[in-house]
Amino acid sequence: MPQSDGADPIELLKQDHQKVKQLFDEFEQTNNRRSQQRIIRQALLELDVHAGIEEEIFYPAYQEAAQESEEEDIVLEAEEEHHVVHLLIGELRDMPEVDERTAAKFTVLAENVRHHIDEEEKEMLPAAKRLLGNNRLQELGVEMARRKRELTRELKQAAASTAM
Repeated sequence: MPQSDGADPIELLKQDHQKVKQLFDEFEQTNNRRSQQRIIRQALLELDVHAGIEEEIFYPAYQEAAQESEEEDIVLEAEEEHHVVHLLIGELRDMPEVDERTAAKFTVLAENVRHHIDEEEKEMLPAAKRLLGNNRLQELGVEMARRKRELTRELKQAAASTAM
């Protein structure tokens, strides 16, 4: 019998982190504007989906489990970091083409996200393993994997309809 889809939310989040870090690296290694535009579009989609499952599912579960513990403030900082990322994503979406300013803004986004990933992987994810327990983590993983598929489909459809 196959293993439940997304049964480990920590690994799902880490895989997402790895994917966006690879996109940031790819962006930094090319000067081709068309390639940069493709990378930016893909990174923004990945970040929107990832932030969606964290904000809708993972962070609330973490916050509930961390109430009145030393780890409670971790999610507050993560939410503020997401807020900054959402602002940068919105500004990048409003930029019609890749130029020096777009590249600089995307670099700032990459720096912010890398910092956020580092903190999340060193602080929040280990704390989540302790606080949530295996059964709750498995439930979250299934829910997050399902929602990730839905968000990806929805955001791709929305992008396709605005591109026409």
